[in-house]
Amino acid sequence: MITIPQVVEKIVSSQPFLAEALVDGLINISSLARKIQDQVEQSVKKPVKLGAIIMALNRLAPSLEVKINPGLKEVITNVGDIIVRSQLVDFTYKNSNTLIEKHTELLKSIGPNQEFFYTMVQGVFESNLVVSNTLREKVEQVFNTEMLVSKSEDLSSVTLKLPSTNSQQLGFYYFILKNIAWAGINIREVISTTNEFTLVVNDTDIDKTFSVLKNMGKN
Repeated sequence: MITIPQVVEKIVSSQPFLAEALVDGLINISSLARKIQDQVEQSVKKPVKLGAIIMALNRLAPSLEVKINPGLKEVITNVGDIIVRSQLVDFTYKNSNTLIEKHTELLKSIGPNQEFFYTMVQGVFESNLVVSNTLREKVEQVFNTEMLVSKSEDLSSVTLKLPSTNSQQLGFYYFILKNIAWAGINIREVISTTNEFTLVVNDTDIDKTFSVLKNMGKN
């Protein structure tokens, strides 16, 4: 027969962000107990006193910390180089039949110059380009017949080289974005590949962003 502590652990563990908040002491235990009381009673098939659930939650928190932190912390501490680029411009264009052709034309005109920052992400309805400010006029010239949705200047980016295990670690991106949000940093764009993760922020936030990402493995 399943016990109350086992049911409580199953409910909390199935929601990683709830588990983390419980470990960090950010949740009112009594309120959480009341919220999950019906679930617990359905699982054990009998009435359950609120005090029993509160006791199970209090006993669960220390063991959850052991389960949550090691895997995630190992991935975070193995993050590689942090690359910072400044003086960027962000263009968003509405998708069209000719947009990819313009993208190809622009890349050919740039050539294999590694000094430029250039990324393009194609969404369902629009595409985003984040480029070095030195390419701004060239982008505007090549894409002059495309529909510009928005344009932002005075941006910087921070790129993390990620360990190969990042895609198997639940909550990895949440951990990064949570730290950025708690620092009061507004993210303008997120650009991600399998082993790279780039945040585009305002120039005024770049120092704080770098500091948060550099030190997050020490928390």
